[in-house]
Amino acid sequence: MHPNPRFHWQDREAMADFVGSIGFGALFAETPDGPRVAHVPGLLQGDRLFFHLANGNAMRRHLGGKTALFVITGADAYVSPDWYGELDQVPTWNYVSVELEGTVSKLSKEDLVAGIDALTAEQESRLEKTPWTRAKMSDGLFDKMTGAITGFAMEVKAWRGTIKLGQNKSEDARGAAADAIEANGRAAIAHWMRNLDA
Repeated sequence: MHPNPRFHWQDREAMADFVGSIGFGALFAETPDGPRVAHVPGLLQGDRLFFHLANGNAMRRHLGGKTALFVITGADAYVSPDWYGELDQVPTWNYVSVELEGTVSKLSKEDLVAGIDALTAEQESRLEKTPWTRAKMSDGLFDKMTGAITGFAMEVKAWRGTIKLGQNKSEDARGAAADAIEANGRAAIAHWMRNLDA
């Protein structure tokens, strides 16, 4: 989380929507071999985050009962001082991110399958096609493949959001920077900057 309170994101519902819209993040945890990270899809349901790891991932052996951090990063862009149209500015970076911290527990095979089904249904519902289900797989193959992964749930105890979009600049300066950012190929963060108060 950014240290400037002006950039702190407090709207839990909006953060949950953001996490759900991306559905993929970086899971950080301490292990006996030092800090580790795994890049995983996740499904947030209230204050519970479902995710899974390949059994070959060394982090898997050390997560049960431990505290972990799941970080979801959204749109971002470098901001040139020239783009503000104001004197005495410095380069910066605008971005949107959410950190979820909580205790992780290992799931049963039944809960792993339920989590995969829910995660898949969520993602498939966003596509313009007939949803994929595991019923399309050969008999026994899904069960065999899920034997190679382990499911986990994080009970989220802390939500920390950062929404750094130039709130410390005038509306005109922020708008000018958004225009320049979009002209340089970063339309998503420009949209966030323009709709900051929406």
